[in-house]
Amino acid sequence: MGSAKALAKELVRSRKTVNRLYENKAQLNSISMHLGESVAIARTVGHLSKSAEVMKLVNNLMKAPEVAVTMQEFSKEMTKAGVIEEMMNDAVDNALDSEDIEEETEEEIDKVLTAIAGETAAQLPEAVRKEKLKQPATSEDAEENVDDEEELEEIRARLARVRS
Repeated sequence: MGSAKALAKELVRSRKTVNRLYENKAQLNSISMHLGESVAIARTVGHLSKSAEVMKLVNNLMKAPEVAVTMQEFSKEMTKAGVIEEMMNDAVDNALDSEDIEEETEEEIDKVLTAIAGETAAQLPEAVRKEKLKQPATSEDAEENVDDEEELEEIRARLARVRS
């Protein structure tokens, strides 16, 4: 009976010791995690301080007022470019519109002349009518080409003035 009691006491003590070992192991794991956290925080602080130093150096190099002035100049140049583009578009549109208006005007003049001189033209022989229609068309084409070249030169001169 004595040895059974001694064995039981040893068994209880060993269970308590095992439980204490588990508690100690848990505490050591907790301490290990806290140390790991502390190391990670220290690294983060180190990285943040390095980042702050780099940002400070970049701010010293960048000089915000100069960048602001440069951006304002850039904005002005972009505005100028937009105005120039609008002027060019207007000039091209006007040039193209004037050609259309001239063509429409010529067509209306031909209609009016045909209506007025219809009786006279109908009395002319066919060969004479065709010949008269061909001659003015060629001279008008030559005049139109000269007008187109003059307009083109005028547009080029305007473009040169805008560029300078």
